Amino acid sequence: MSVGVSSYLSLSPEVASSLADGAPVVALESTLLAHGLPWPDNIEVALASEAAVRRSGAIPATIAVLAGQIHVGLSQKELERVAHGQGFFKASAADLGPLLAAQADAATTVSATVAAAARAGISIMATGGIGGVHRGDALDVSCDLTTLASEPVAVVSAGAKAILDLPKTLEYLETLGVPVVGYGTGNLPAFYTSSSELSLMHRVDGAAAAARLVRSHFAVHPRRGVLLCNPIPASEALPSEVVERALHAALQAAESLHVGGKALTPFLLGRIATETGLASVRANRALIIDNARVAGEVATALAALRRAA
Repeated sequence: MSVGVSSYLSLSPEVASSLADGAPVVALESTLLAHGLPWPDNIEVALASEAAVRRSGAIPATIAVLAGQIHVGLSQKELERVAHGQGFFKASAADLGPLLAAQADAATTVSATVAAAARAGISIMATGGIGGVHRGDALDVSCDLTTLASEPVAVVSAGAKAILDLPKTLEYLETLGVPVVGYGTGNLPAFYTSSSELSLMHRVDGAAAAARLVRSHFAVHPRRGVLLCNPIPASEALPSEVVERALHAALQAAESLHVGGKALTPFLLGRIATETGLASVRANRALIIDNARVAGEVATALAALRRAA
């Protein structure tokens, strides 16, 4: 007898009943809790993100692997456990099978969260920034991109993380057939700054338009995601020269210390925080919470469209 994915999925009662009723649900990653932000910023951002989703009319579903089960929708006690981060693996989509078999604990990256959300039947996810093609080495490519190309989930983010090669990341998404859509912008956001000056072919203005685009995309491509790029709020954005100076110093430090693989992104973000006097952490907090708000609004609009149909 085969074992289905439902054997490894644990949906909270609230998430399960919401999905059964066709109510809007937004998936949220947990890597920012365990690896992306320091305590107590991480738990504060997680709770604020869930609150932003609820204010938008949707139900938040933060995802993590706990004792070999994919939990979709965490209690506050579980959120705090992940936020303390002790013994939590940083899981990409490729890691899920081995981690479930090992009955391990793990925080989910964008790719793992997208994969889990798709299995649970959740169409919208929010994060800070997706992974992509790293600077300097074209072979260092996040599986966030290929997972987006193979799972029917719309991801709301502030573009790709600023540490990445943004032109190559955008080109790779085009190659994979993943539409990159500006949310209230015609340019690709650059995470800490509102624009990379890279033009986007598609733009929507508001949640209703985004929901229509997501619905039509899934009708044509039922197994491929969408990237909705929501710029950081202007009041929280950092000057581009400040970001580039901090990033240059962080990249030099990573090279001298031979930091790579899964450790590279948290290392670079940590060094950028130091170089900017924690201004990058404040910006990161702001964009994560705003993306959760937008994702909640889009999920609510999409649920209304589906009910009407």
